[in-house]
Amino acid sequence: MPVSAHWLVRFGAALLLGAAASGCADTAHRVVGAVTPYKVEVVQGNFISREQVAALQPGMGRQQVREILGTPLLASVFHADRWEYVFTLKRPGVEVQSRRLTVFFRDNVLERVEGDEMPSEAEFVASLASKASRRAVPVLEATEAQLARHPTQPDTAPPLEAEPPAPPPPTSYPPLESAPR
Repeated sequence: MPVSAHWLVRFGAALLLGAAASGCADTAHRVVGAVTPYKVEVVQGNFISREQVAALQPGMGRQQVREILGTPLLASVFHADRWEYVFTLKRPGVEVQSRRLTVFFRDNVLERVEGDEMPSEAEFVASLASKASRRAVPVLEATEAQLARHPTQPDTAPPLEAEPPAPPPPTSYPPLESAPR
């Protein structure tokens, strides 16, 4: 039975990795530390900004509040006069952000708002960018020297021919139903 070279390479790599891991605890720790699972950022609920809360005025209707804040995360049948807005952001290596806002209605009109201090939109965006700014961002523009190393090729494709104009649409259409017999 022939053995493929691909299988031999994988087997050899596994043997070398096992030998390195068993021979030195520090090496094993580094190898295991290099292989980590991806941890996803979890966003739940509605982000409510300080500007949105400031736009709320007592006496607004439910629809006006919904247009400003969005659909509430919790709207209980037992507490029809109260909407709960909850926002949670979990990111690896960063403290969990959690904020809550409760909107109270009386006779379908906004009475009051209670909850946590909400960040402005700029503050929230800055808190998101803080983790990304730690990574080195590659330069996405080529310098003149880099562009000179790759000269452009002359365009050898034949020029495109203009398509003839489409005929005008019909001005009358056949009937949708057939004539009675």
